[in-house]
Amino acid sequence: MITYKPFWETLKKSPETTYTLIHKHQISSATIDRLRKDKPLSTITIDDLCHILNCQVGEIAAYIPPEDKLH
Repeated sequence: MITYKPFWETLKKSPETTYTLIHKHQISSATIDRLRKDKPLSTITIDDLCHILNCQVGEIAAYIPPEDKLH
């Protein structure tokens, strides 16, 4: 599973807010909702967020392996 928990931590450390992402950087409120709910995002959106927040992909998303998966 992909989680966007790192995004929220990165956002807290930045001068940006969800308000500025929406109104200054034209990130849609639907995208903010997708981030809140750990729903899929396009790589274009992730690239945009990395550019806006001046960060790396790992500061936006993280992979959590499923617990029930056998190796």
